[in-house]
Amino acid sequence: MASKAKPSAGKQIIDILAERGQTLVTAESCTGGMIASALTDIPGASAAIYGGYITYANSAKSRMIQVQPRLIGDYGAVSNQVARAMADGARNTARVDFAVAATGIAGPDGGTEKKPVGLVYVAVSSELATVVIEHNFGDIGRDGIRKATVDAALDLVLQVLSSNPPGP
Repeated sequence: MASKAKPSAGKQIIDILAERGQTLVTAESCTGGMIASALTDIPGASAAIYGGYITYANSAKSRMIQVQPRLIGDYGAVSNQVARAMADGARNTARVDFAVAATGIAGPDGGTEKKPVGLVYVAVSSELATVVIEHNFGDIGRDGIRKATVDAALDLVLQVLSSNPPGP
């Protein structure tokens, strides 16, 4: 008898959110909408996915999801602080239950010694807390970094959903 494959992280996210009547929004920089695309590729996603912000430019981060320009100036767009602000700002602007944000250096240019190509921050915001994880995927190519970021973002959303039981 063939074993049943485990549903993808995206499918699990959609199922959990839909079952709880909750919604999620994305705020993406280096992935340019790939996280939202991975989620909306799943049938039934409209029950759980509010939408997404592609905030590639620093000014878009400030104007669309209320990231303070001072944070970008002080820490850089690719930082724990900005990833956190992106997730919180997207969740508050969209008025949803959860937000996932990603900001990083996908390359091939733009890296420095302190912030190399492949450095990515992924954040998930909920009413309870905002979690930020730093990843350094190395220089695995632009497409590789972007795909690894999508996988990391979906995994983090799933972890947060698993640790955030539904409200009353």
